[in-house]
Amino acid sequence: MSKVINTALVGFGMSGEYFHAPFLNADPGFILMKVVERHGEKSKQLYPYIKVAKDFQEVLEDKSIDLIIVNTPNHLHYEMAKKALLACKHVVVEKPFAASASEAEELIKIAANQKRILTVFQNRRWDGDFMTARKIIQDKLLGELVEFESHFDRFRNFIKPNTWKEELLPGTGLLYDIGPHLIDQAVCLFGKPKTIFADLRTERPGGKIIDCFEIIMHYEQLKVTLKSNFLSKIPLPRFTLHGTEGSFVKYGLDPQEDALKLTGLKNLDEWGREAQEFWGMIDTSFNGVQIKKKIETMAGNYPAFFRNLYGTIAEGSELAVKPEEALMTMRIIESAIESNNQKKVIEF
Repeated sequence: MSKVINTALVGFGMSGEYFHAPFLNADPGFILMKVVERHGEKSKQLYPYIKVAKDFQEVLEDKSIDLIIVNTPNHLHYEMAKKALLACKHVVVEKPFAASASEAEELIKIAANQKRILTVFQNRRWDGDFMTARKIIQDKLLGELVEFESHFDRFRNFIKPNTWKEELLPGTGLLYDIGPHLIDQAVCLFGKPKTIFADLRTERPGGKIIDCFEIIMHYEQLKVTLKSNFLSKIPLPRFTLHGTEGSFVKYGLDPQEDALKLTGLKNLDEWGREAQEFWGMIDTSFNGVQIKKKIETMAGNYPAFFRNLYGTIAEGSELAVKPEEALMTMRIIESAIESNNQKKVIEF
């Protein structure tokens, strides 16, 4: 390995503890040198070799740091990513990319001027269920796809106390939390939509944020529906695909997040594998053969994000999650807000 990338995390909440630190610790291409924690030293308890910084400026001024991961509350993403880029650091930003498309566009320009890698942590491109759906589409197992529906359903019928995620701040609400994942997956599969229609709501009593969204994106011969809310006690399928030759339906969420919270990054030989009870069902006709069976879910692979990031920074390989793609996601979010406000279909 020609280079080790010295890395700093700007926070150690859920994202830092479960989605970043375990993979940086396990990947020999990275050294997690510093974590910004204003209160406490939880990161050091889990990773004793880490140095805890009490101030973001300390990380910016540390010339040994190559990469900064901005995993702070959403409304701080733009400000901190901009400062990191201007300090000549490579930057990973947690989703959402920024609070607006204009902020995201400015960050892309700064990264280009500074000749630094800028990307967004779209780890759910490596969800096993999404990779399985993508392969079914690529292999045309359903014929020509005409409908793609993606749900990310949860049940929390109360307002979680003492969290910025329930406050009306720039970039909060499900549209900016789960929306970037579902939109990014759709853009990966189908590219730029022709039109967008959205219904955005606050369903829980006393809620301040958008906690339910439905976005409908139309392509040439394809309808894409993206939905998420907090009041789905009986979840609908994660993916529903209909084509000219058949259908695919998949329940259950990718197991990697739960595994990270329950056991950490362990048992790598079986990492990301899903229990058979959650495998999707396909019913189709392919090359004249009738197929009706469960399809094994591909193993999820969040470590692949960090392997690609290492290859891009250290070896010049192609970046998987391009900032321009994340910018398109931000523009789709803003079009969804415009559609909801005007109660009409928006040409994209």
